[in-house]
Amino acid sequence: MSGMKTFPQPDKNYIVYENDTTKEDTMTIKDIAAKCGVSVSTVSRVLNNHPYVKEDVRERVLKVIEEEHFVPHDSAVDLVRSNEESVGLVVRGIGNTFYSDMIPVIERAVTEAGYTFIMKEIKSDENEIHAAAALSKAKRLKGVILLGGRYDVEEEEMQNLNIPFVCCTFTNTFGVVNKKHFSSVTIADGEEAYKATEYLIKNGHKKIAILLPATKDHAVSEARFLGYKKALKDNGLSFDEGLVAESGSFGMKDAYDAMLSLANKRKDFTAVFAISDLIGIAGIKALNEAGRKVPEDCSIIGIDGIILSEFTIPTLTTLVQPREELAVCAVNNLVEMIKGEKEFAHTILRTTLRTGGSVAVIA
Repeated sequence: MSGMKTFPQPDKNYIVYENDTTKEDTMTIKDIAAKCGVSVSTVSRVLNNHPYVKEDVRERVLKVIEEEHFVPHDSAVDLVRSNEESVGLVVRGIGNTFYSDMIPVIERAVTEAGYTFIMKEIKSDENEIHAAAALSKAKRLKGVILLGGRYDVEEEEMQNLNIPFVCCTFTNTFGVVNKKHFSSVTIADGEEAYKATEYLIKNGHKKIAILLPATKDHAVSEARFLGYKKALKDNGLSFDEGLVAESGSFGMKDAYDAMLSLANKRKDFTAVFAISDLIGIAGIKALNEAGRKVPEDCSIIGIDGIILSEFTIPTLTTLVQPREELAVCAVNNLVEMIKGEKEFAHTILRTTLRTGGSVAVIA
C-alpha cells in the first residue's frame, strides 16, 4: 500500500505462538527434533537464533514449530522473561483467509515497537475476551489486540480483561459497553454494505439478493445486512425476504449451497451482494452451476478484497479493506494506550472499490 510504513523482519527469537493444547498434549523439543530429523541441540540453536545453523535446516525446524504452535517448556521462560514487555494477539477464526495478510504486519509492527509478540488462535465459536484474559494472565501482557470478534460484548465480560486492548476489524456495535473502556480499528460495516448495494443499484439492478451467514447474528453479518436494507429503502426499492440466502456460516460450501438453492428457486434477481469475498466466490460457482453466467445473467459484488478474489473468473468486483492500514493502526493505538499517551481511540477506515468483471450494467 502506497505511503505505508514498512517494518524490518522480526527476530524469530521474539515470537511465541500459543495454542489450545493441555500440558499433556504439548510437544517436547525431542518431538520437534524427531519430526525434523535433526538433533535436539540443533532445535535448541534454532530456538535461540544461533547463527551456526544451515538455512534449510533452520527453515525446516521453524516450519514445524509454527505448524505445531510449539512453545518449549525450558525456553519459554527465556522467551517471555518478566523483564520483557509483551503484546498479545488473539485471532478468532482459525484459518480465516482475510487475516492471513494482517498477522505478519501486526507481528512486525509489534516487534518494531520493542515488544515481544505472542499470538493465540481460537475457534470462531470461542470467546475472544476470555482467551485474551487468560493469555494476559499467563504471559503478563502489557496489551492485546483482538483480531476478529463479536459485536455484542457485555460490560461484565470486560472486567476480566484489565489491560489495554484494541478490537481490530470489528467494534462493539450491538453491545452496551462504554466506548471509553476499549479501542477499535475497523471499517463501518453498515456503510460499506450500503455502498456495495448502491453500486449495484446505480448499474441498473433493482432485484438484488443478499448472500450472508445470518441476518441476526449481532456481528458483521447483521451489520452488513442492515446496510443492504437501508440502501434498498433509500433508493426506493422494496426489501424482499425471499431474496435472502442465509448460509449459516462463512464456510464456502455452506455459501455455495445457499446460493444454489436461491438461484434454483428464484429467477428474477439480477444481482447479488455477498457480504464477504469468500462467500462471493462460492456464489459465483453456484450461479454458474444453476445456469446463470456471471455477469451476463447475474452480477455479484463482495466486501474484503482478499487475494483469492483477484483470481476468480470473472474477477470479483469488491470493496477492498485496507488490511495493512488496519493492522498498523491497531498496533499504534495499542502502544499509545500502553504508554499512557491516549485513553482510547475508535478509528474507522474506508474501503476502495475494485471494479472486477462480475458486475454488468443493465438498462
